[in-house]
Amino acid sequence: MRITLARVLGGDIDGAWWPHSASVAAELPELIGALHRPLGEIVDIKINWFPTDAAPDLDSMGHDALSMPGSRRRRQRLMVINGTRRRVKLLVIPHLTMPALGLMVLRRAADLPVSDARQASRIFESANRIMRAAQAQSALWTAPAHNAHVETQSTPGL
Repeated sequence: MRITLARVLGGDIDGAWWPHSASVAAELPELIGALHRPLGEIVDIKINWFPTDAAPDLDSMGHDALSMPGSRRRRQRLMVINGTRRRVKLLVIPHLTMPALGLMVLRRAADLPVSDARQASRIFESANRIMRAAQAQSALWTAPAHNAHVETQSTPGL
């Protein structure tokens, strides 16, 4: 299970989940099981994408992302998972993301420490760029005035 949670929940992003395959639905039971302890019984999951939407290419959001056509058009995939005790907002990392970048995004999403040497790397810069995009998307998605116009899929009563 590739998931991280911040120690303090309630930010624009509380952690990240990196599924092993494109079938998020097939891996959802494992995610729910992993979140049961910190959140309580899972009662609702909301996502900000449709099943037919293409996943963002996080690898293209690296140092040269501004020069790549279409690199900024796809929004970050986010999940809001409500439990009986707490709720979290997770960034969903596309399964085909390069391992080094995926691991760094997991760390950054949970605000885990990163060594000074790694902070000087392009992977760290890319992960920060991805996190800024995810935080902006989260703020827009969860803003009360904007919610009437935002696409949301919900799976109540899990």
